[in-house]
Amino acid sequence: QVQLVESGGGLVQAGGSLRLSCAVSGRTFSNYAMGWFRQAPGKEREFVAAISWSLGRTYYADSVKGRFTISRDNAKNTVYLQMNSLKPEDTAVYYCAQAAGPFGTSRRDTDYGYWGQGTQVTVSS
Repeated sequence: QVQLVESGGGLVQAGGSLRLSCAVSGRTFSNYAMGWFRQAPGKEREFVAAISWSLGRTYYADSVKGRFTISRDNAKNTVYLQMNSLKPEDTAVYYCAQAAGPFGTSRRDTDYGYWGQGTQVTVSS
């Protein structure tokens, strides 16, 4: 079965950096777009970033543009989220997700069929 396993979350001071990783198994990784979403306490899950299955085209939420970078290593079946200049409002559980269908890229969580368990990111002020 398809499994997504995130790592790299933790506690960091405002202005600091973290890199999240998400290792995928059970599916041809390179055929599918990957995304990162986050959910803060009391809020709905929101789109953070996505990367296309080929050419590595990237898409970002306005709130993280210029601070976060999504990338993928198809040889390692892994997607990354480099987070710089972190702010307290970035505090959330971060989830990686793989698109349900091949070849498309989306900002909508309903277009993603497989999800990781989530990793906590806490940014202190």
